[in-house]
Amino acid sequence: MGRQTVKISVDTNVLVRAVVRDDPEQARAAIRVLKGASVIAITTPCLCEFVWVLRKAYRLRSADISEAIRALAAAVNVEMNRPAVEAGLAVLEAGGDFADGVIAYEGAWMGGETFVSFDKAATTLLAAQGHKARLLP
Repeated sequence: MGRQTVKISVDTNVLVRAVVRDDPEQARAAIRVLKGASVIAITTPCLCEFVWVLRKAYRLRSADISEAIRALAAAVNVEMNRPAVEAGLAVLEAGGDFADGVIAYEGAWMGGETFVSFDKAATTLLAAQGHKARLLP
């Protein structure tokens, strides 16, 4: 059975069910809809939530979360803002927060020249990656 011409925008809970499979019925439904879609649009907010849920609720390691995101990105039917996702992954894989990488990337894309935050770890990590970053007092 080939892919249908169904184009979907996926919610975080669908991705979580497909990856974690802690609810067998929902996992089957999630996998079925993902496999049946000709296009799966995964937004950056969805991926930020996905990382947060996997990290906080399921206590997955950053390496496992990164691997899950890279597997999603490798699927031929997945559409995402790949440069933003790569920026998020770069920060996640360096020990930081995926969302900080996405925020810094998208902010720069919109014209922001310096990432500012009260989060010392985020500003330090981003500066080490070559971004202009300033820690607020």
